[in-house]
Amino acid sequence: MSRFPKKLAQKLEKRKVDDSLRVLSEPKGLIDFSSNDYLGFSKKTQFHDSAVEFLEERKLHKNGAAGSRLLTGNHILYRELEDFLVTHHNSQSALVFNSGYDANIGFFSSVPQRGDTILYDELVHASIRDGIKMSNAKSYKFKHNNIDNLNVHIERSQNRNDSEIYVVTESVFSMDGDSHDLKALTDLCTKKNCYLIVDEAHATGIYGNGKDLVSQLGLEESVFARIITFGKALGNHGAAVLGNNDLKTYLVNFARSLIYTTALAPHAVASVLSAYRYLESYGKEESSRLKENIKYFKEKVQLLNMDAGFIESDSAIHCLVLTGNEKVKQVSKYLHAEGFDVKPILSPTVKIGQERLRFCLHSYNTKEEISRVLSITRNLIK
Repeated sequence: MSRFPKKLAQKLEKRKVDDSLRVLSEPKGLIDFSSNDYLGFSKKTQFHDSAVEFLEERKLHKNGAAGSRLLTGNHILYRELEDFLVTHHNSQSALVFNSGYDANIGFFSSVPQRGDTILYDELVHASIRDGIKMSNAKSYKFKHNNIDNLNVHIERSQNRNDSEIYVVTESVFSMDGDSHDLKALTDLCTKKNCYLIVDEAHATGIYGNGKDLVSQLGLEESVFARIITFGKALGNHGAAVLGNNDLKTYLVNFARSLIYTTALAPHAVASVLSAYRYLESYGKEESSRLKENIKYFKEKVQLLNMDAGFIESDSAIHCLVLTGNEKVKQVSKYLHAEGFDVKPILSPTVKIGQERLRFCLHSYNTKEEISRVLSITRNLIK
């Protein structure tokens, strides 16, 4: 059919005019300053062999799960992975979802109830926002990493009878690379009797000796739920919600993104287990190299007098704000021509005026690569 709805065509045209039209592109073999593969695990060929060993040992010779987890898809490796996650991340329970998006959609659409209140950091991920939109609870955003503003919202919301308050943040924010003061946040939520949810997507496997930032800070008992993912530092696919046993039982019964989708294939779950096994053996070495690169990147930024343009971050994500979609796309294009994959982050993904280059650092980036990409960037923007 050649016809296309007029309203949709108008929205696409607006994206073209704004220079914000998204397109799919294939990897071009450039030096990686873009992916979420912080520890290089997606490139570890031994994971494949290890995953096959898992399947052979358990006689799981299936290409797919052949159904949802509540039907035929809850194979033995799910229990093995969830038991491991409970111990590794110091949680009472773990429930694996197909992706971080599915985990956030399932959690936020089903847990907060009508009459409850969700207070979320204004920069939380789109998957959290989408889940909140599907909830029957009321929701309000608070200023980014601003605990005083959050407290004002909590006090306004506590006047309602028989209602719960859910506070939502990320341990490492995907577009800024910064973090909230989680200790102060947990103290406030405990004092005000709120339920705190922390999305650990960009911290999983990096902090706390291969665990997460909440674990590193020893705050597990103060957080109602953590969302961890396997598609970033662990180099795989999938996610899990960590919490108490009642939360897991509730999600199995009411999280639609878990109930009504085909489960992960046995090989996918075996690959996650392989990644965690490798993490336990070699994670400290990979993590140490990543931390060295983060330190070197920040030192180089200061040496080149570029720190005023960068958002403060101690994580693997560092963003240089360059106002305007056209400008940031142009600089990214030049960097690509020089062999570096540095992605432009455009509005409306970020606020207008906050367009940026997003540098993702990895354990496998060399100091020479870091020096070159920053020096070229400085020459392009000065």
